[in-house]
Amino acid sequence: MSGEQHRQEDETADPPVEGSEAGRAAADPERNGAASLDGAGAADGTDTSGPSGAADSADAGRETEAGEAGLEAESPEPATASIEDELTEARHEARQNLERALRAHAELDNVRKRLERDLQNAHKFALERFVSELLPVKDSLELGLAAAAGKGTDAAGIVEGMELTLRMLDQAMEKFGVRIVDPVGMPFDPEFHQAMTMRESDTAEPGTVLEVVQKGCLLNERLVRPAMVIVAKQTRDRG
Repeated sequence: MSGEQHRQEDETADPPVEGSEAGRAAADPERNGAASLDGAGAADGTDTSGPSGAADSADAGRETEAGEAGLEAESPEPATASIEDELTEARHEARQNLERALRAHAELDNVRKRLERDLQNAHKFALERFVSELLPVKDSLELGLAAAAGKGTDAAGIVEGMELTLRMLDQAMEKFGVRIVDPVGMPFDPEFHQAMTMRESDTAEPGTVLEVVQKGCLLNERLVRPAMVIVAKQTRDRG
């Protein structure tokens, strides 16, 4: 049998049966394409056999995106908490500083009021000790006047009482830094003396104090009242 006869026999072979699997595959090319896609999906591990597979793939993508977004949202939380802690600590420290400032202001105000009160008392009662020293002098003067007013009073006794009172006054004044300026026979000093007039003298050197009209007074070496004096001058005979 020749080759041509064999080809004829192959062409006259029975076609695929319509009901068989091979016939359905041959009759439905779209099914063959879907099967090819299924095979490709199975090869890369993705199930694309139907709508449910596509939905699962979409859900998986959304979950992945949501997870990434959640990580991005969670990452700033530690920084925010740290800022809030620092803010709370700063507010607490500010309150403490304010309380300290208010206490310091109150203390300074109390000190100022106390100093003002002490200064007022010092002005009011600065002479308290001096007055207490002068009271005995006053009592002595009153007793002397009462004695002088009585009958049969001895003049010598009155003089003695007056001298005692004067000594008491001088002692009281010395306790408080008061010193009497009595410059008889001393050179004239314009810083402490005030010349009332000049008088010729044969016994005193020119420029010395001949007589004290009114004694001066110093308080803690500061001049309170200059001494009123008469100053000696050279006589004409000497000139």
